[in-house]
Amino acid sequence: MSIAKEHELHHRRKGRNIGLGLVLAAAIALIFGLTIVKVGTGDFGNALQETQN
Repeated sequence: MSIAKEHELHHRRKGRNIGLGLVLAAAIALIFGLTIVKVGTGDFGNALQETQN
């Protein structure tokens, strides 16, 4: 019994999936980083105080 050769379509799809995964990971990292910077600068606390007044 021989091992079946992977079809070209599967190879291209795997490449697209890896690329999409990297793009999604970069977007999540960017949003997380912006959130940390926003909370760290104290703007979040000022926004809460402005809404309570």
